[in-house]
Amino acid sequence: MKRLITTQMLLTIGMMATAQVKTPVTEFNLAGPYAVSTPFAVDTVDVQGKKFDPISQLGSIALTSQSTGKFSGQVLPSLPDSKSVGLLSFYVNNSNFIKGKIEVKGPKHSKLYIDGVEAGGELKLAPEHHTFTIQYLAEPKDTDSIQVVFDTPTAITYQLTSNHPYMVHDLTDGKRVRGINLSADGQFACVSYQTTDRGGNSRWNYELRDVKSGRLISQPSRNPRWLPKSIAWLEEEKEGSHRVLYKVDPKTGVRTRFAYDIPEGSYSVAPTEDYLIFTLEEEGPKEDKEVFEVLEMDDRQPGWRKRNYLVKYDIKTGVTQRMTFGNKGEYLYDISQDGSKLLVISNRSRLTKRPTTVSDVFVMDAKTLKADTLLSGAEFLGGGSFSPDGSQILFVGNPEAFNRIGCQLPAEVTPSMTENELFLFDIASKQVKPLTKDFDPSINDVDWSWADSQIYFSAEDRDYVNMFVLNPKTGNIAKLPAKGDYAYRFNMAAHAPVLAYLSYKTMEPASAYVATVKNAKFNAHSIMFNGAEALGDAEIGTCQDWNFTNSKGDTVYGRLYLPKDFDATKKYPMIVYYYGGCSPVSRYFESPYAPQYWNSLGYVAYILEPSGATGFGQEWASRHVNTAGRGPAEDIIEGTKKICEAHPFINKDKIGCMGASYGGFMTQYLQTQTDIFAAAVSHAGIANHTSYWGEGYWGYNYSEVSMANSYPWSHRQLYVDQSPLFNADKIHTPLLLLHGNADTNVPLIESLQMFTALKLLGREVSLVEVEGENHHILDYSKKEKWLATQMAWFQKWLKDDSTWWDALYPKKHL
Repeated sequence: MKRLITTQMLLTIGMMATAQVKTPVTEFNLAGPYAVSTPFAVDTVDVQGKKFDPISQLGSIALTSQSTGKFSGQVLPSLPDSKSVGLLSFYVNNSNFIKGKIEVKGPKHSKLYIDGVEAGGELKLAPEHHTFTIQYLAEPKDTDSIQVVFDTPTAITYQLTSNHPYMVHDLTDGKRVRGINLSADGQFACVSYQTTDRGGNSRWNYELRDVKSGRLISQPSRNPRWLPKSIAWLEEEKEGSHRVLYKVDPKTGVRTRFAYDIPEGSYSVAPTEDYLIFTLEEEGPKEDKEVFEVLEMDDRQPGWRKRNYLVKYDIKTGVTQRMTFGNKGEYLYDISQDGSKLLVISNRSRLTKRPTTVSDVFVMDAKTLKADTLLSGAEFLGGGSFSPDGSQILFVGNPEAFNRIGCQLPAEVTPSMTENELFLFDIASKQVKPLTKDFDPSINDVDWSWADSQIYFSAEDRDYVNMFVLNPKTGNIAKLPAKGDYAYRFNMAAHAPVLAYLSYKTMEPASAYVATVKNAKFNAHSIMFNGAEALGDAEIGTCQDWNFTNSKGDTVYGRLYLPKDFDATKKYPMIVYYYGGCSPVSRYFESPYAPQYWNSLGYVAYILEPSGATGFGQEWASRHVNTAGRGPAEDIIEGTKKICEAHPFINKDKIGCMGASYGGFMTQYLQTQTDIFAAAVSHAGIANHTSYWGEGYWGYNYSEVSMANSYPWSHRQLYVDQSPLFNADKIHTPLLLLHGNADTNVPLIESLQMFTALKLLGREVSLVEVEGENHHILDYSKKEKWLATQMAWFQKWLKDDSTWWDALYPKKHL
């Protein structure tokens, strides 16, 4: 028999669906009460003609006051013989957007604050760790009670402890270590910190510590710049119009003048400390601001017509003299240990052949300024530095440098320009020796130690960043036992085998370490800052490696992130993330694309390293070249399907994917290849390879990497057929396009093209622009909403709950 549904039944069902839940708050943290007095009144009104308002006395207790106990009674605590103010507080952790009301009754004079901001009765709580505080004013022997009630669609859970899931403000707020630098003898370390408050106010502080004991010696007002020879640092002052450097003894704090009336500009101190080398700028020719000629693609960049030149400042005499002259611009890369030679590089355009920028390399005599040309028109080179004895140069370059002497690949295969190798160049013979040809990690930072003549470097090692030491005589490379999973910003003492570095753990902010090195071992290893402290009361989930073998027989590496309160019997929506440029998605903890944050909102997260990423060897990285996403997309799709098959707790019908820049392109491209995703987010993604190639400041440069020797007129299949725009009709996934509208890397037009296409096709698409932001969203408040936009989109499509999205972007009847 069919069941008839009446109008009354429909009304009842509708009322049940929208029924609110009332949650009373019966326990609070208590600060106070503290005595306050009514001010002495000379007159009955103030200058505005207003009478004294007792509620103004509530400001006498800070919202951050430490609790002195708990309160769960009926009558608010007060003082028997004085007016008093008290503070009641509690916390709410919510993983979904909450819209409702809160009612505070009882006290005659009170104020409600949510996260430090005075609030009314309306609730719009984005997923976050929220602090609720109620200030109240009590008269002696008051019998005021307190009633706090939430009125929300679902029950509110509150708590009195401040522990909470890792939320969005844990990404941006708090104290973080940002740098560590060593004195020349390795005895002292200066650690730099940045502390950001809720709202974006940021401050820096510095600690000078004894390396052996860890003892705090002083807290300089600025970041010390250590001298390369003396056990001292330099401080800069302005004396009238003169720029002055002072030398500071770290033990005594005594300052002596080091250099007076130096030029404006960045500088390097000679290892012998008898001169400084400045990099200065001179203006190029000006154009009519209204109608002007563009000389070449890079001429669109502000400051491109400026050219650098080098200037020497003599410490003893104060004489300043120009060292280089020309129209290409010169850069100082190194000064030999004895101070006699400079390594100078000048870059110039060569647009008709890849690479479009080549380098001229010179060794200059620091006294006579005579320069010998080592390399002319060198291709695919990065930086360089002298050996300790000055007879050799250590170059960083990609596998195509020096006529592919460091390349593992067949001649017909183009390696990635972002995969970095080391080369040893002998100045006398001009012979080149590849040092890392058979070493798969991709080189990051390098230092050739004066203390032990070993070469220290950090490198992308799959999805880790590890530290290594290379013996230039034997060619042997050993991995150093560095702590953590992502070692970076390392610094070597100039005249001691002491190394300082920062390192993230996969699930922990960066720590700062100092180690003494001998025979590729750490003899002593001390921690200067423990990154676990930066987590504060935030609690995070877990991460486990999850690799799979793809259909080609390759191992594709990845990681699966699970929430703190993970329950394998539940079904979880999942967010998939992959690399943006060419580097792998490393274990860098502070990325704005933070799986530990997604976990706190109830998602599992899968991060994988598809083909084309650096750090896995030259062949793997070369798969980024001239594929326009095809190989990486196949890995992402296959990995997503396999991880769902292996983990029944993943809801395969509620999977989202997200990427930025090249990863934003991958997000769009994936939707033309598969229907496994229920929602997608593309930040600054490339929709049309043909337009991107000629648009942004670096479009054609990046095409040298990803589309080597391929052009729109010669390789239509790559530029057109592989562009998401030309396949927009295949996209059925709800797609969010995010873009800073001042993006000079991937211009806004890329998202606009895809937005237009999907709108005309009648597909689910939203475009959100971030005013004035470039390729990265850096402004604190804009970043806050940008992050919320991403997660509101996923809540809408992966949790079937649009309340957060609707609160951020209310429906318009247009």
